[in-house]
Amino acid sequence: MMILLAVLLMSLSMFLGERKESSIIVVRFPNGVELEAEVADTPEKLLFGLAFRDELPPNGGMLYIFEQSGLHRVQTREYRFPIDILWVDESHHVVHVLEHAEPCSSDPCPFYGPPPEEARYVIQAESGFLKRAGVVMNDELKYSLRM
Repeated sequence: MMILLAVLLMSLSMFLGERKESSIIVVRFPNGVELEAEVADTPEKLLFGLAFRDELPPNGGMLYIFEQSGLHRVQTREYRFPIDILWVDESHHVVHVLEHAEPCSSDPCPFYGPPPEEARYVIQAESGFLKRAGVVMNDELKYSLRM
């Protein structure tokens, strides 16, 4: 019994200790500005997003890729800085933007969205990014995987 427990604990620690490097998608805006977006590709990232982080790297952000297009809403629970949010449809066109969504540290935290049209992607960046990138509705974004 003790051997089985030891094997189980070792397997669990190896599984929990293995952390894959985050996937980065480079999002290019029409004016040439690029955002290096960390893909929310784990249950933890999908649940917490940018929560508990003190800052983002320059031109950094988070990209949520939903299984289906829809009227997705997001929160900034436990975020430590304000963010800009973009909702992007399946054809990579901006369908909704929100500048300077404030962080929320206590419930109830507001939801941001839903967008007026269905979106497949949500991109979060540091507040002020939308202005720097000159983002406007219906902009077409280009995505590429950083290798």
